[in-house]
Amino acid sequence: MKRLLIPLAAASLSAAALTLPANAAPSWVTDPLAPKPSEAYSNAYFWLDANGAALRKATQYHWDAKQISKIVATGAKAPDDGKPGMTAPTSAPAASKSGNVNLPKTIGKVFFLDHAGNYRWCSATSIQSRHRNLVATAGHCVYENGKDVFSKWVFVPGYYQGRAPWGVFAGAYAFTTYDLDTYDDYDGDFAFVAVHNGFTLPGEKQVTKREFQEWAGDKWIKPREIDAKDFAKCVLNLGECWSEGEDKPADLVGPEYPGAVLEKVEVDDKAYQDAKTGRGQGFKFGEPVTENVTKDQSDAYKGLGKKGTDAVGNYTITHYYTQKWVKPGTSRKYYMAEYIIGIAKDMGPLGDAVGGQGVAWNQPMGQKVTAFGYPGDPHPDGDKPYTGVTPKWCSGKTGTKTYQVNTFKVETHQVLKCSMTGGADGGPWLLKYDNNKRTGYVNGVTSMFHDQDGNGRVDFISSAYFDGETADVYNKANYAETGKIVGPNGEMLK
Repeated sequence: MKRLLIPLAAASLSAAALTLPANAAPSWVTDPLAPKPSEAYSNAYFWLDANGAALRKATQYHWDAKQISKIVATGAKAPDDGKPGMTAPTSAPAASKSGNVNLPKTIGKVFFLDHAGNYRWCSATSIQSRHRNLVATAGHCVYENGKDVFSKWVFVPGYYQGRAPWGVFAGAYAFTTYDLDTYDDYDGDFAFVAVHNGFTLPGEKQVTKREFQEWAGDKWIKPREIDAKDFAKCVLNLGECWSEGEDKPADLVGPEYPGAVLEKVEVDDKAYQDAKTGRGQGFKFGEPVTENVTKDQSDAYKGLGKKGTDAVGNYTITHYYTQKWVKPGTSRKYYMAEYIIGIAKDMGPLGDAVGGQGVAWNQPMGQKVTAFGYPGDPHPDGDKPYTGVTPKWCSGKTGTKTYQVNTFKVETHQVLKCSMTGGADGGPWLLKYDNNKRTGYVNGVTSMFHDQDGNGRVDFISSAYFDGETADVYNKANYAETGKIVGPNGEMLK
């Protein structure tokens, strides 16, 4: 799966731009997620099916509490890696407000299956790109242990409790650093993912068998129960119909028979009295039931009950019941096939649906950022203040020096004082965040969580420092082309 060359825009990078010096290690790699529309449709449908049941089943990509370590200051300032750079954000439609921070419409969750088949999610954001189709998240939310990519990877902006308000965007290609991909080096723990157009599944439609056979999207056969007369017509007209079971009357058995059920049977007055005294068949079933009726109803009644009048002259019918134990009978059931197709709706490119944040690199440290994410893990001491259902944020200045975490080969992480826990990983750190426009510049994504004072609570989060290598990876991802996966009629494109 590694080192896949993807289609780039015709006016994108020249051959010279893709040429590396002799013996130079590449700074970026790309891997396929689901390049073909059919694969992307399958991945998105996996999460949308049954009203988003799989989305609700997913849990945050867990960090083991034992891996929440302290960070060690290196004493170094931001790496000297070229001139600072930025790409401006794109505008987005109005988003909801929460507290004193307006939530950006670009944030959401990425969903995927890990190697054990567990349903997982991380945080992420839409970012500005040439084709309005890029997602930024943590590298470990795309690559498992820095190796192969996760399966069924999708982005759901604005996710909330199993709902995908702007559709599901299936990943097509993933881009990350060579060091993360090759050495699991968390100094490069970020990824940019090019996604196909989003789509939703708003409904279904019954069609003819021929339309069903020609349909390229989701489809299924729904059995509809019919009676014997309609079944005979269906067979005569060579329709797709079938029957199940057989007609079999109930058998009289004793109460000790396995599966026997008790039934009540209406009888006349004499049979009831015989059962009451132990003569005849069966035993009485409760006391007689008397109902008041009109004279016309009494005159018309031909049943087993006893007609009469009460003390004040009202007409009555008294019913008598005995009981019997039976082995239940069965009846043949008849079915006809209904051909159903799922109607998908194209939601357009990601950037058109929710906008995209800007991207910044080689920026001075010690600047204010606002970090967003969906924290869900408990703290190391077991306290669980977050549910992972709604996005949270932290705001403050990043550290003025870089930090290292030896167990993850980290040497130059930037840090932010913040108590968000696992599940927030992959969420954006937005520099120059405009609370009115709800836009800023992604200058990091949450990579790791730290308990710096040792009290069993996360108090710092860290991110890879976005440097010239980040700009290089972003530049390559910026040219990845994707498109629709469903047509104007809801059909799956090939």
